[in-house]
Amino acid sequence: MTHANEHHPSPADAGLLDGVEPENIVPTKYWRMLDDGRVECRMCPRFCKLKEGARGLCFVRARLHDAIVLTTWGRSSGFCIDPVEKKPLNHFLPGTSILSLGTAGCNLACNFCQNHDISKSREMDTMQAKASPEAIARAAEHYGCRSVAFTYNDPVIFHEYARDISDACHERGIRTVAVTAGYVSDEARADFFEKIDAANVDLKAFTERFYREVTKSELEVVLDTLKYLRHETNVWFEITNLVIPGSNDSDAEIDAMTRWIVGELGPDVPLHFSAFHPDYRMRDKSRTPAATLARARQVAMENGVRHAYVGNVADYGRQSSYCHACGTRTIGREGYEILEWNLDDHGVCTACGTPMAGIFEGPPGNWGSRRQPVDLTRFA
Repeated sequence: MTHANEHHPSPADAGLLDGVEPENIVPTKYWRMLDDGRVECRMCPRFCKLKEGARGLCFVRARLHDAIVLTTWGRSSGFCIDPVEKKPLNHFLPGTSILSLGTAGCNLACNFCQNHDISKSREMDTMQAKASPEAIARAAEHYGCRSVAFTYNDPVIFHEYARDISDACHERGIRTVAVTAGYVSDEARADFFEKIDAANVDLKAFTERFYREVTKSELEVVLDTLKYLRHETNVWFEITNLVIPGSNDSDAEIDAMTRWIVGELGPDVPLHFSAFHPDYRMRDKSRTPAATLARARQVAMENGVRHAYVGNVADYGRQSSYCHACGTRTIGREGYEILEWNLDDHGVCTACGTPMAGIFEGPPGNWGSRRQPVDLTRFA
């Protein structure tokens, strides 16, 4: 059962939730009261059961006045303009710029988290940047960004803020992107993706053991999210698999994962094999060899994945896109730079006339690999 919290935050609420300003507290609807007096958050499958003033594992959703509230509405860990390929999205408005933002906290507990200074933060000071949804949309429009990305940490946990930003962006013709682990409850999934135009979903491994031991979550939930996106929405999505030596890089696991992708999602969902580097609580593992990524990509393509890529390594051939019908290199990439383009304005191969799956509108952008921090105070 879901509820709407009609409580209007007051200055006194800041004292109940340490470090939170009243304007950053907004109602949520995915929760229920339990018989023992605790309130259960239903936004993600952790179903955190909270006493008054307590926070969920994600840190940003908390109990206040017998309901669950979001405590980070309007506050971000910072804003930056990136190439859309960095999300990574290779078939969504290639070459264009995207305004990226995140908040503190996360609903997963990955030992290898590469944004742990943000996603694992338990300090409100992490979120110094303040911006209304309208300010974010105005900034994206001012800088010529075709889309806004919810990234750095999982937007599932700041769902209400992401929805409001999406509404403001859509009013200006700007699209929104979710970079997510897909760990969202069945009842909240449709609501979360309703305002999203494109997504990159982290498929972190293909065994329940890895998910349970390394991320403290469940594989089946993520697979359900992927099937939902494919069969029940028009959201363009791509998948990223971070390949960790000795943990999820066996031929058998890559084979099983890619067979599942083709069988359940079809051959046209782009798959990115990304190189791991030691970080956070997984510093005992070595960097992923380029040869491992190349092998994973080869297995994927042999199993019918039409668009498989390698990431976090220099590899022009395997970072580029190809027409699945005639083999023409349709998009030549070096890192985040587009060096070759053989598609028309609608994403059709100029050599053979075969459409490439994705969202293509006109010629490619020319943002390149730049990364530009943005101060949103001027757009307030």
